[in-house]
Amino acid sequence: MSRRIAIYDTTLRDGTQGEGVSFSLQDKLNIAQRLAEFGIDYIEGGYPLSNEKDAAFFEKVRRLELGTSKIAAFGMTRRKGIRAQEDPGMQAMQRAETPVCTIVGKSWDFHVTDVLGASLEENLAMIGDSIALLGRGAEVVYDAEHFFDGYKANPDYALQTLRTAAEAGATWIALCDTNGGSLPHEIRQIVGEVKMALADTPVQLAIHCHNDGDLATANSLAAVVAGCNQVQGTINGIGERCGNADLVSVMANLRLKMQGYELLDGRPLDHLTELSRYVYETANLQLRNNQPFVGSSAFAHKGGMHVHAVNKAAHTYEHLDPALVGNERRILVSELSGRSNIAALTSKHNLENDRKLMDAILAEVVRRENQGYQYEAAEASFDLLVKRVAGTYRPHFETIKYRIVAGDRNAALNHAFAEAIIKIRVGDQEIFEAAEGHGPVNALDAALRKCLGGIYPALEQMHLVDYKVRVVNCEAGTAARIRVNIESSDRHHVWGTIGVSENIIEASWLALVDAVEYKLLLEEGEIQPAPTRNAVAAM
Repeated sequence: MSRRIAIYDTTLRDGTQGEGVSFSLQDKLNIAQRLAEFGIDYIEGGYPLSNEKDAAFFEKVRRLELGTSKIAAFGMTRRKGIRAQEDPGMQAMQRAETPVCTIVGKSWDFHVTDVLGASLEENLAMIGDSIALLGRGAEVVYDAEHFFDGYKANPDYALQTLRTAAEAGATWIALCDTNGGSLPHEIRQIVGEVKMALADTPVQLAIHCHNDGDLATANSLAAVVAGCNQVQGTINGIGERCGNADLVSVMANLRLKMQGYELLDGRPLDHLTELSRYVYETANLQLRNNQPFVGSSAFAHKGGMHVHAVNKAAHTYEHLDPALVGNERRILVSELSGRSNIAALTSKHNLENDRKLMDAILAEVVRRENQGYQYEAAEASFDLLVKRVAGTYRPHFETIKYRIVAGDRNAALNHAFAEAIIKIRVGDQEIFEAAEGHGPVNALDAALRKCLGGIYPALEQMHLVDYKVRVVNCEAGTAARIRVNIESSDRHHVWGTIGVSENIIEASWLALVDAVEYKLLLEEGEIQPAPTRNAVAAM
């Protein structure tokens, strides 16, 4: 029979302790809703005594439809020398009125005596009193802080803290690798010994790992194998220091790689990539391209030999079907590419049977990469390159000249300005326009739109999403080549373009022209959108 594993998410509490992570109240409510829709069993909302935002969260989250997901409030055991009923933290958790209360307590004797400044006996009373009070109206999870360090130092006392929690009425005991320093074989051994020691109690075991040794996911899975029925962690592993166990990888491994475990009430994981990216976007964090399962590079193939094999048997370089986690295969193109890469990327152009053309495209890619081009994040520019080499590219306009004027309008007030003057040819018509912008690229974009807007109204739907600059050959100093990547979007698609030059304005212009040409080709049905970028846009 399959063993059910509960998923406990602490993105909204432990995750917010990560550097650069901050959620508004609405952010927290939105993420809680997404987690519930995904089927997460427990959603920890924060510490109701710590700030007004967390207190407001517990009030407003009651109005959300969360299905079977349970909201948990987090807090600490009562303070020493005070009754549990009189402790402000205990009172705040009771006011939160959550179906689950999670209490963190000390399980390491050194922490009790040297950090908390309490006796070992008083610490046990603090654990028991707190759980007994909160257990009258809620399911209680006891987080045994620094448990693995405590067990290694004094196993008898560490186990005594757990037994106290179990006898006081805790439903779950979470064994915490708080400093993230344990190894998988240690986790597995200690969890097994704890399970045997508490076999006469009804309490269930959970695991809570930090990632300081880059082993939080491995340690969590080892704990499940040893007997834990709940895994705590955060989406994308965000959290203090090096982060927490990444529930994205934990859930994917449990569901798709390991046998004998049931989670999320049987729901599929085909929205896992979407959930991961939603949390990144809400936290205003950069997506981690090489993140297992859900990263944009997780199923990306660059070497020609690899792509050749993937085209014949995908499982040779993919450990699972990317669609199972809502991700997609990507074929990259570079000087490492072979004809297989080009064939895969140009399949929508119906050129796969023209070996001579394939070789010509590959040669052009290699030539351009020697100049500093990279097409991994510039799929639109690559599609245009294919059409140019194939002789099927027909530009919608021709650049005659452009000029940028930039400087300080008022140096004392630091009022900068940028003006672009552009002259282009569309058919037999020459068009001359000028525009101001917040910077040279913005001014170029505005002037080009003025030139083309009346002829191609579809450009009103297009806007620039991102602009990145990188020095290609930094050893050349100020004469170095500059690579500019522009990301553009409309209502349905997102696409990337690239330009390279010793002149940053020219590099920007090249990338901008490609972006506009690609949009116009999309409108005319002359080109198909890159699937991965389209998927990101629809996220």
